[in-house]
Amino acid sequence: MEPTLNPLSELIKTHLQEWEEGCEFDLIVVGSGAAGFSAALNAVIGGAKVLLIERTEYVGGTSATSAATCWVPGTRSGLAVNPSDTAQRVKTFLDNAVGAGSDPELRQAFINAAPKAIQQLEDESALEFQVRALHPDYLSELEGSVLNGRAIEPKPFDGKLLGPNMSLVRPPIAEFTVLGGMMVDRDDIFHLLRLTKTWTSFCYSLRIITRHFWDLVFHTRSTRWVMGNALIARMLYSFIQKGGSLLTQCEVVEMVKQDVNESVNGSDNESLHSKRRVTGVVVKQLLSNGDVLKRTYYARGGVVLASGGFNRHATKRAQLLPGIKPEWSPAAPGHTGTAQDLALEMGATVGSSGVSHAFWAPVSTRRRTDGSTAAFPHFVMDRGKPGMMVVDSLGERFVNESTSYHLFGLAMQAHNAQTPCIPAWLICDAPALRRYGLGMVRPGGRGLGPFLADGYLKTGKTWTHLAQVLNLPPERLTASVERFNRFAREGQDLDFERGSTDYQRANGDAQWTGRNPCLGELLEGPFYAIALYPGDIGASTGLVTNTQAQVMSTSGQAIEGLYACGNDMQSIMGNVYPAPGITIGPGITFGYLAAQHALSRLAQSRAGHP
Repeated sequence: MEPTLNPLSELIKTHLQEWEEGCEFDLIVVGSGAAGFSAALNAVIGGAKVLLIERTEYVGGTSATSAATCWVPGTRSGLAVNPSDTAQRVKTFLDNAVGAGSDPELRQAFINAAPKAIQQLEDESALEFQVRALHPDYLSELEGSVLNGRAIEPKPFDGKLLGPNMSLVRPPIAEFTVLGGMMVDRDDIFHLLRLTKTWTSFCYSLRIITRHFWDLVFHTRSTRWVMGNALIARMLYSFIQKGGSLLTQCEVVEMVKQDVNESVNGSDNESLHSKRRVTGVVVKQLLSNGDVLKRTYYARGGVVLASGGFNRHATKRAQLLPGIKPEWSPAAPGHTGTAQDLALEMGATVGSSGVSHAFWAPVSTRRRTDGSTAAFPHFVMDRGKPGMMVVDSLGERFVNESTSYHLFGLAMQAHNAQTPCIPAWLICDAPALRRYGLGMVRPGGRGLGPFLADGYLKTGKTWTHLAQVLNLPPERLTASVERFNRFAREGQDLDFERGSTDYQRANGDAQWTGRNPCLGELLEGPFYAIALYPGDIGASTGLVTNTQAQVMSTSGQAIEGLYACGNDMQSIMGNVYPAPGITIGPGITFGYLAAQHALSRLAQSRAGHP
C-alpha cells in the first residue's frame, strides 16, 4: 500500500548566499538525476547530513524526461510477477549479453545490491514502483532472458505534494505530452487511443483529461506526474522531507584535496605512503546581479559524482562521438562532463566501451517556435509497427525496424559508412499513420498541416511521388516496398527477421490481424515519411570504479573520498543495451553502494578505526 504523504509547505534553500563558507557535510553529491538522488537519499536515510548540487535550474537531469524504467532484477514486486527468476539466471543473461564488455565483479555487485537498494527506498521513502505483466529483456533470444519482472517503473505522483518546490523538477519533453502539457504513460496512451471504443477507456481518459485542465486553472503545469517526473518528484519529496540540502544552478569547479599518510607493510620494512583524499568541493554560482559567488564546502564521508556523463562536453563529444550533432541528442543540458574532468585531474581513469561510447536511439528533429530543436526518440511507438519501414538514401532497407533503439542507432552508423543513411527515412502508409502516429505526429491523422508546412513530415500520393520528394531512386523505393509487402503478407521477413523475437513481437501490435504483429503492408496513399538520425541518449564510457562505486586511479587504487555512479561511471553493460532501464537501474544501485560505503567509512573514522 502506498504511504500517506503530506504536502511540503516550505521552499528548500537552493542558493549559495543561504549557506556559509566552509560548511561541513557527511556527503556531497554532484548531479540530481536518478543516480545522484539515490546516493543522496540513501545517505539521508542513513542519518547523514547531505548536500546535493545541481548545475541547472531543475533537478532530475535526463532521468526526469525519460520513461524512468529501471532494470532491477530480484525486487519484491518483480518476483511477485515472475517468481521463477533467480540471481543465477540474471548472471547468465548478463554474461551472454555483455561478456567481456565489462568487469564481471561489477555486474555481480549490481545483481547482489540492486534489490536491496530498491527495498530500502520503498521502505524508507516515498518511492513506489510497479511492474508490467509483459516487459521483456531486449535481447530476449539469449539464455537467461525473461519476459517480465526485471523492469520496474515508478507509480504516478501528485506534483502538488511538493508544494512550493514543484517548480524544481525538470518538465517533461513537450513533444511527449498531449493537450498542452498532459504527461502520459503506456496505460494512458492505451486508453486514450480507445477513448471512443470502450466505456472503461472513456471513463479513464475523461478522468485524467479533466484532472489536467483543472490543474491548469490553479497551477502553471499539470500535476499528475508519470514516468521520469514521477521518479524524480518522489525522490525530491523524500530528500526534502528527511532534511537534505540542495543547491541548484551551481557548478563544482574544484575538488578539495588532502594528502593522507598511510602505513604500508613491505617485505622487509614498514614505510609511509602518501595518497590524496577528496574532502570537499569548491562551488560557484552566477548571481542575479551578475556577480559570481564561490563557496568551499567539506565532505567528511566523500563526494559522489553523478552529473550525467560527457554528452554535452565541448571537446569530449567531438572526440568520442564524431559526426553526431548535439541537436540530435535528447539528453538533458547539464551533462557537460566537467565533473569528470575534475576527477581526471585527481588521477582517475576513463574506461573503454568498445565500438561505442554512448547508448543510442533513432530520433527525429523539429524546430520549435522558440528556436530550440526538439529531438524525439523513436523508442517503440511507430517504427516496429505494421505498415512502417525504414530505408536509406538508395531507397532500400538496411535494418530490422523492430530491433531495440540502441541496436537501431548502431546499425545506422555502421551502414552509413557504406551507404548514406543519415538521415534515414521512416515511411508508412495512411492507415499506419492514423493508427500509430509517426514521431511527433499523433495518431488519428489529423492536424498534419504544421508538420507538412515546416518539413518535418513529408508526403507523396504515390511511391514515385514520395521518392521524388525524398530525393530517392523511385524504382528502388518501389521495389523495396513491394518486397516488404510480400514479406508482410507471408508473415516472415527474410531480409532482417523482423518480428522474430519475443521482444520485437511485444512491441508490435497485439491486435494486428496479420501473421506477424510487426509486419503489415504499405498499400494505401498518401504515403508519409520523416527523417531519422542517430541520437545519443546517454554515455556508456565513464570513470572506472570498483564494486563500491569508488573511483579508481590510473595506478589501480581507489581514490579515497571520491565516488561515481550513473553515466559518470563506466557502464557495467559495456556498450550493450540488453534490457529496458539499464542506465537508471544500475545508477540507482551504485548510488546506493556509494552512500553505504561512504557512511561506513565515516562511521569507522568516528570510531577511531582506519
